[in-house]
Amino acid sequence: MLVILSGVAGAGKNTIQKEIIKRMENVVAIPSFTDRPIRPGDVPGETYNFVSTEEFERMIKDGELYEYDIHHNHYYGTSRKVLNDKIKEGKVIIKDIDVNGTENLINLLKNDTKVITIFLRVPKKELEKRLETRIDKPSPKEIKLRLNRFDYEESKIDLYDYVIKNNDLEKTVSIIQTIIEEELKVKNPEF
Repeated sequence: MLVILSGVAGAGKNTIQKEIIKRMENVVAIPSFTDRPIRPGDVPGETYNFVSTEEFERMIKDGELYEYDIHHNHYYGTSRKVLNDKIKEGKVIIKDIDVNGTENLINLLKNDTKVITIFLRVPKKELEKRLETRIDKPSPKEIKLRLNRFDYEESKIDLYDYVIKNNDLEKTVSIIQTIIEEELKVKNPEF
């Protein structure tokens, strides 16, 4: 099963993903590939797989990615091999993917993999505050770029199975844990 977490930058996707992995057996993350520079707090191979723009474009050309998108002026994408290997191992994969990537993965995987989609909502004012206090200290230009994408991301909310207002970390993690547990109980899912 693949659990996709989406929401605007600063919605808490990575924090929630880490908490779910800590609390649940058999749940793993697979980091996306990106050509963006490493930021403070990034752990190569854990937060992202960092590659050059040329290497990312080669991966696109060679069909190594299920989906990819340009987000905040950088490529981000999901490796076919890594995702398929984890699915074959019977793992529950929790992945932070933007709205465009979510749509692509649903279309590509819906016939043979159970995909659960969760959108994390955060009020725009709260989001701005979170972006300003992030550990990686985005510039005012980066904050504006991310806030400008807010309405676009919110417009894609109908793609998602679940929409959660993320204003309390513990409550949000608990809700997502329950969603995963209940979805795993469904024996004959239609996908």
